Amino acid sequence: MADSTLWWLLTGATVAVELFTGTFYLLMLAIGMAAAALAAHAGASTTVQLVVAALVGSASVVGWYLIKKRRAGDASVRSMRSVNLDIGELLQIDEWNADGTATVKYRGAQWTVIQRPGNAATPGSYRVAELVGNRLLVDKV
Repeated sequence: MADSTLWWLLTGATVAVELFTGTFYLLMLAIGMAAAALAAHAGASTTVQLVVAALVGSASVVGWYLIKKRRAGDASVRSMRSVNLDIGELLQIDEWNADGTATVKYRGAQWTVIQRPGNAATPGSYRVAELVGNRLLVDKV
Protein backbone atom coordinates (compact mmCIF):
# COMPACT_ATOMS: atom_id res chain seq x y z
CA MET A 1 0.00 0.00 0.00
CA ALA A 2 1.30 3.44 -0.89
CA ASP A 3 2.21 5.88 1.87
CA SER A 4 -0.30 8.42 0.60
CA THR A 5 -3.12 5.87 0.82
CA LEU A 6 -2.23 5.16 4.43
CA TRP A 7 -2.26 8.86 5.25
CA TRP A 8 -5.64 9.34 3.56
CA LEU A 9 -7.09 6.41 5.51
CA LEU A 10 -5.76 7.87 8.76
CA THR A 11 -7.24 11.24 7.82
CA GLY A 12 -10.64 9.67 7.18
CA ALA A 13 -10.52 7.68 10.42
CA THR A 14 -9.63 10.81 12.40
CA VAL A 15 -12.53 12.71 10.85
CA ALA A 16 -14.86 9.81 11.67
CA VAL A 17 -13.72 9.76 15.30
CA GLU A 18 -14.21 13.53 15.45
CA LEU A 19 -17.80 13.12 14.25
CA PHE A 20 -18.50 10.71 17.11
CA THR A 21 -16.75 12.73 19.82
CA GLY A 22 -17.31 16.32 18.68
CA THR A 23 -13.71 17.24 19.45
CA PHE A 24 -12.90 19.90 16.89
CA TYR A 25 -9.18 19.57 17.57
CA LEU A 26 -9.21 16.15 15.88
CA LEU A 27 -10.10 17.93 12.64
CA MET A 28 -6.96 20.02 13.06
CA LEU A 29 -4.91 16.83 13.41
CA ALA A 30 -6.66 15.46 10.30
CA ILE A 31 -5.44 18.53 8.42
CA GLY A 32 -1.89 17.56 9.41
CA MET A 33 -2.46 14.03 8.15
CA ALA A 34 -3.86 15.34 4.87
CA ALA A 35 -0.75 17.50 4.51
CA ALA A 36 1.38 14.39 5.05
CA ALA A 37 -0.63 12.60 2.34
CA LEU A 38 0.09 15.45 -0.05
CA ALA A 39 3.77 15.26 0.88
CA ALA A 40 3.66 11.51 0.10
CA HIS A 41 2.12 12.28 -3.29
CA ALA A 42 5.00 14.69 -3.88
CA GLY A 43 7.46 11.88 -3.22
CA ALA A 44 8.72 12.91 0.21
CA SER A 45 10.34 10.32 2.45
CA THR A 46 8.52 8.79 5.42
CA THR A 47 10.49 10.95 7.84
CA VAL A 48 9.51 14.12 5.99
CA GLN A 49 5.87 12.96 5.91
CA LEU A 50 5.86 12.45 9.68
CA VAL A 51 7.46 15.85 10.25
CA VAL A 52 4.91 17.52 7.94
CA ALA A 53 2.02 15.79 9.74
CA ALA A 54 3.37 16.80 13.16
CA LEU A 55 4.12 20.41 12.21
CA VAL A 56 0.92 21.13 10.29
CA GLY A 57 -1.27 19.30 12.80
CA SER A 58 0.34 21.01 15.78
CA ALA A 59 0.23 24.41 14.12
CA SER A 60 -3.46 23.91 13.32
CA VAL A 61 -4.27 22.93 16.91
CA VAL A 62 -2.33 25.89 18.35
CA GLY A 63 -3.87 28.25 15.79
CA TRP A 64 -7.39 27.10 16.58
CA TYR A 65 -6.71 27.36 20.32
CA LEU A 66 -5.52 30.95 19.93
CA ILE A 67 -8.52 31.86 17.78
CA LYS A 68 -10.93 30.40 20.34
CA LYS A 69 -9.11 32.12 23.20
CA ARG A 70 -9.25 35.51 21.48
CA ARG A 71 -12.96 35.26 20.68
CA ALA A 72 -15.49 36.49 23.20
CA GLY A 73 -17.03 33.74 25.29
CA ASP A 74 -20.37 32.24 24.46
CA ALA A 75 -23.37 33.78 26.09
CA SER A 76 -24.16 32.35 29.48
CA VAL A 77 -26.97 29.82 29.60
CA ARG A 78 -28.48 32.02 32.30
CA SER A 79 -29.01 34.76 29.70
CA MET A 80 -30.74 32.63 27.06
CA ARG A 81 -34.44 33.19 26.57
CA SER A 82 -34.91 29.57 25.49
CA VAL A 83 -33.71 28.45 28.94
CA ASN A 84 -35.29 31.13 31.13
CA LEU A 85 -38.48 32.83 29.97
CA ASP A 86 -37.85 35.78 32.32
CA ILE A 87 -35.10 37.05 30.00
CA GLY A 88 -36.31 40.06 28.06
CA GLU A 89 -39.22 40.88 30.38
CA LEU A 90 -39.67 44.50 31.43
CA LEU A 91 -39.61 45.69 35.03
CA GLN A 92 -40.45 49.07 36.51
CA ILE A 93 -37.97 50.03 39.25
CA ASP A 94 -39.07 52.99 41.33
CA GLU A 95 -36.22 53.12 43.84
CA TRP A 96 -32.70 51.67 44.19
CA ASN A 97 -31.17 50.78 47.55
CA ALA A 98 -27.84 52.22 48.69
CA ASP A 99 -26.11 48.88 48.03
CA GLY A 100 -27.06 48.98 44.33
CA THR A 101 -29.95 46.54 44.55
CA ALA A 102 -33.68 47.03 44.23
CA THR A 103 -36.66 44.99 45.27
CA VAL A 104 -39.54 44.54 42.85
CA LYS A 105 -42.70 42.48 42.80
CA TYR A 106 -42.45 40.24 39.75
CA ARG A 107 -44.54 37.16 38.95
CA GLY A 108 -46.24 37.35 42.33
CA ALA A 109 -43.06 37.33 44.40
CA GLN A 110 -40.46 39.77 45.70
CA TRP A 111 -37.25 39.70 43.63
CA THR A 112 -33.89 41.32 44.24
CA VAL A 113 -32.69 43.20 41.18
CA ILE A 114 -29.10 44.11 40.33
CA GLN A 115 -27.66 45.85 37.32
CA ARG A 116 -24.41 45.59 35.44
CA PRO A 117 -21.45 47.22 37.22
CA GLY A 118 -20.74 50.79 36.21
CA ASN A 119 -24.34 51.76 35.42
CA ALA A 120 -26.08 54.52 37.34
CA ALA A 121 -28.93 53.40 39.58
CA THR A 122 -31.79 55.51 38.26
CA PRO A 123 -35.52 54.75 38.50
CA GLY A 124 -37.28 53.68 35.32
CA SER A 125 -37.91 50.75 33.01
CA TYR A 126 -35.42 47.90 32.91
CA ARG A 127 -35.17 44.71 30.88
CA VAL A 128 -34.18 41.39 32.51
CA ALA A 129 -30.86 40.33 30.94
CA GLU A 130 -29.84 37.38 33.07
CA LEU A 131 -30.73 35.37 36.14
CA VAL A 132 -27.81 35.37 38.60
CA GLY A 133 -28.60 32.97 41.41
CA ASN A 134 -31.91 34.25 42.75
CA ARG A 135 -31.37 37.80 41.50
CA LEU A 136 -32.43 39.41 38.26
CA LEU A 137 -29.67 41.22 36.36
CA VAL A 138 -31.22 44.09 34.43
CA ASP A 139 -30.28 46.59 31.73
CA LYS A 140 -31.81 50.07 31.40
CA VAL A 141 -34.34 50.35 28.57
